[in-house]
Amino acid sequence: MSSALTTIPFELLYHGYDGTAGFTGFANEGTWIIFAVILVPVYIMLAAWFLGEPRDTKTGLTGVSYLVGLTTSMWVGMFVLTVLIGIVFYGGPPEPFSSVGPP
Repeated sequence: MSSALTTIPFELLYHGYDGTAGFTGFANEGTWIIFAVILVPVYIMLAAWFLGEPRDTKTGLTGVSYLVGLTTSMWVGMFVLTVLIGIVFYGGPPEPFSSVGPP
């Protein structure tokens, strides 16, 4: 009876989904698309801050610090949510912190 009660939460939460077997991590397809394609307007804007006329280095550096702060807060927030979702719905933290799939 006890073993049946411990397997019921796994069946209800995990639905038989397994890990991605080495596909997760930083440099997968989505990361390359974001940095190489979607962020091109941001790269152009950053270059214009420092190469355009009139040139104001202090304002450009302020803008860069805002962008770095915003990006860091979003990535850290998503990282924490990813780990929490892995723990709650998949039985453990994602691959860099544990093995593939539920325990």
